[in-house]
Amino acid sequence: MSEPAFSAPVATVRKRKLEATQRLLGDTIRITDQEWREPSLLPGWSRAHVATHVARNADALRQLVQHVSEGIEAPLYAATDRFADIESGAERTGLELQIDLDTTAGELNAAFDTLADWELPVTVGPRVTTLAELPVIRLHEVVMHHVDLDCGFTPSDLDPVPARWLLEWALQRRRDEPGLESVHVESHSGVQGQLGSGAPTLHVTGPDNALWGWVTGRRGPETVEGAGSLRLPLLA
Repeated sequence: MSEPAFSAPVATVRKRKLEATQRLLGDTIRITDQEWREPSLLPGWSRAHVATHVARNADALRQLVQHVSEGIEAPLYAATDRFADIESGAERTGLELQIDLDTTAGELNAAFDTLADWELPVTVGPRVTTLAELPVIRLHEVVMHHVDLDCGFTPSDLDPVPARWLLEWALQRRRDEPGLESVHVESHSGVQGQLGSGAPTLHVTGPDNALWGWVTGRRGPETVEGAGSLRLPLLA
């Protein structure tokens, strides 16, 4: 089994996840129908596409929790046309999008409430981990796509504690990603990791939140130290 990306208590991460979700919902409630159709920071996606994706991620995690609790092996995303679902969902009104974001987040949190054993194994993508990692996966999804909505929230708004967790998780996600230049990353708080393979060509440093923004491709090399002109591709 792979090592967890971090070791923070589940209850603490869940509290931060709820806070991040409420902050997201507080911003999205002010987005007009016209603004929902405007481009997000993700190429080819409107803000409505991003919101639909966040809601479907909550559904997928909730279903995964249910399957694991029932002893059923299943992937995070079932074999359905996810992109067709996102395309159709992006045509909805702002009110419908807001209700979907709020409802699915609440249903996922209720599913988490039912768990008695957070150490049950679960497969997320290529990694085998435990249910205890799902709250930080969801936290990362909410925060990253809150930035993508381009509605005023940026990596600079991240509090230090969740910023550290999210950097650890992003480094874990991208550690074995093919095609990345070999880079050693070290934050001011002591988080370390390597992207790419082979001897690192760059040693990139900075605060946790700035490094997270750079590692996920949400910010450019000018926001960290030692990256030169290297801008990483967007983490999906």
